[in-house]
Amino acid sequence: MDGRRKKDAVHLRREIGPVPAVSLIVGTVVGSGIFIAPKGVLANSASVGLSLVVWALCGVLSLLGALCYAELGTTFTKSGGHYTYLLQTLGPLPAFLRLWVEFLFIRPAVASYVSLAFGRYVVEPFFAPCEAPAPLIRLVSLLGVTFVVAVNCWSVTMASRTQVTLTFIKTFALVLIIVPGIVALAKGKTENFQNGFELEALTPDRLPLAFYNGLYAYGGWFYLNMVTEEVINPNRTIPLAIMCSMVTVTVLYVLVNVSYYTAMTPGELLLSDAVAVTFAGRALQGVSAVIPLLVALSCLGALNGGFFSSPRMLFVGAREGHWPPIFSMIHIRRHTPLPAVLFLYPLVVLMLLTEEIQHLISLASFARWLFIALATLGMLVHRYRFPRLPRPFKVPLVVAVTFTAVCFFIVGLSLYSDPWNTGRSCALTLTGVPVYYAAVRRSRLPPRCRRVFDYCSKQLQILLEVAQQEVKTY
Repeated sequence: MDGRRKKDAVHLRREIGPVPAVSLIVGTVVGSGIFIAPKGVLANSASVGLSLVVWALCGVLSLLGALCYAELGTTFTKSGGHYTYLLQTLGPLPAFLRLWVEFLFIRPAVASYVSLAFGRYVVEPFFAPCEAPAPLIRLVSLLGVTFVVAVNCWSVTMASRTQVTLTFIKTFALVLIIVPGIVALAKGKTENFQNGFELEALTPDRLPLAFYNGLYAYGGWFYLNMVTEEVINPNRTIPLAIMCSMVTVTVLYVLVNVSYYTAMTPGELLLSDAVAVTFAGRALQGVSAVIPLLVALSCLGALNGGFFSSPRMLFVGAREGHWPPIFSMIHIRRHTPLPAVLFLYPLVVLMLLTEEIQHLISLASFARWLFIALATLGMLVHRYRFPRLPRPFKVPLVVAVTFTAVCFFIVGLSLYSDPWNTGRSCALTLTGVPVYYAAVRRSRLPPRCRRVFDYCSKQLQILLEVAQQEVKTY
């Protein structure tokens, strides 16, 4: 295919350079977590010093996982992240189950949670000190989701630029919190750090919950791997972006928490429902009204990163025959995976209308960590089976083994600490097994149903103006 034809052909372009790649990771990781999770980390670690240690260790653990995914992303050049790595290392059934749970409850639950945080921070300042109407919060949340979906349907470049802009804004928000804390420390305001490691109130069953809260705030380090085929020079960009972004986020998170403790006692932090807003009211009185807006934009950036990345998993799954073919199609002019992006929208809207989002987040956390553990286990198996396969980036074996063991420990611990939600998550995951054997491995649909399905797919293809990828990008 000559250069001109290739330029006009339907395919996903490589448009993500180093800066957009770092922005995708930082912008997705830094969402609502750092403004919500400090309360949960402190409550379960029972001391200021230990809570800071938990934040640092969660950052290190996330970095180890991100490095493992850097090896996977440079070894397997397809997009799709978790799905692709499970397919290549452990086989089609685990890969399909990862795809199944991603769109059954993980992605809708996480997106709904973040969008509600966006709506809450936009609406509540107008009603303070009274409680904001819940229907209005949900309406604003819905508008935020709609904006993000529209941007990601319209243009990959626009979505990437939006992510870069929102990442700079949220980084500014974190720096705005850090600077007054550093100034206060320089002036000797250290009383809240004295006796910081009093552990009398600490109990072994609560410490894992502190790590859960911290790891939630670091979630999203794997999103760049879902768009590998759109990354410029992925063998260099992926490892570089992962290391730069995760080190940056870890430093920022620890400094933000240090800054919180310069303005608030541990008891005051535990009483706050919006830690950043409480901090701003004390340390940033002149610009305190801006903080809720900055937090809202931070949530919007995390939402945009999720909608930019996750549909690529569905796109690749459909291309591999594990999902209806319509979802592997690309808009003929805008070159976006339009059907895959649109598929998420009604699922998130439906989740926004339910009252069980917090429970679904618990379900999603177990399934997410289980499949991350399986992906890195698959990496170790693949190393053993194909030791001479070229790996442009290779993490030390001790890093991969340590991270995999910790992931399985987290999964096992959740079986012990929250058997009800863990059991439900297992059950929901296993519902994909009969679907796989009935509809994927051997299609058992009656001929009439297949004809109706094919007709609907063709009509959707015409309506959405989409076509199959014409250029191999992996």
